[in-house]
Amino acid sequence: MKQEEYWNSVSKKKEFTTPFQAGEFSKYVKKDSIILDVGCGYGRTLDELYHTGYRNLIGIDFSRGMIERGKQQFPYLDLRVKKDTKISLPDASIDAIILFAVLTCIRTNEEQKELLTEIKRVLKPQGILYVNDFLLNTDERNLLRYEKFKEVYGVYGVFELSEGAVCRHHDETWVKQLLKDFSEQEYRHLIFTTMNGNKSNGFYFIGQLIK
Repeated sequence: MKQEEYWNSVSKKKEFTTPFQAGEFSKYVKKDSIILDVGCGYGRTLDELYHTGYRNLIGIDFSRGMIERGKQQFPYLDLRVKKDTKISLPDASIDAIILFAVLTCIRTNEEQKELLTEIKRVLKPQGILYVNDFLLNTDERNLLRYEKFKEVYGVYGVFELSEGAVCRHHDETWVKQLLKDFSEQEYRHLIFTTMNGNKSNGFYFIGQLIK
């Protein structure tokens, strides 16, 4: 099953539980800022921001099902279907970008780097990037599936869920390399509950584009 098909198939029932660090985000992003949520799902994070006073909010996601759900649930949000690997916005037009549990859905280093290139293109100079995502775990359940699927996908930390999605937990060294064009404002380790109710190592990062 392709990633898009999977997310469309679960778009009406999946509830995302990983907490957004709204208080930390607000330290770096003013209320009148233009904010883009890349991989916004059904708009949960943007709705949270809306209710704390942010208004210039855009969400994009490749899952049409997720966007349709979001438009029904939060009709006041600007949610759009992302149709290809490019972000359909002008250069240097966005003050802050949110990347919330999106890297976990992108299994290759190359595709992750392509996304970061687009993010850097649309961010204004000194723009803010907020990232929440998952790190490698050391419990037996995860170690077994990391080893099993490394032979399939060629990346340690990539694995398949029984319902068909492909996910990735990240080596911290890779995360730092991927985000090297951002000056680190905050980086914290957290334990997250995944969308299927399991515990996982994770992090959130707030960085400013070096430009």
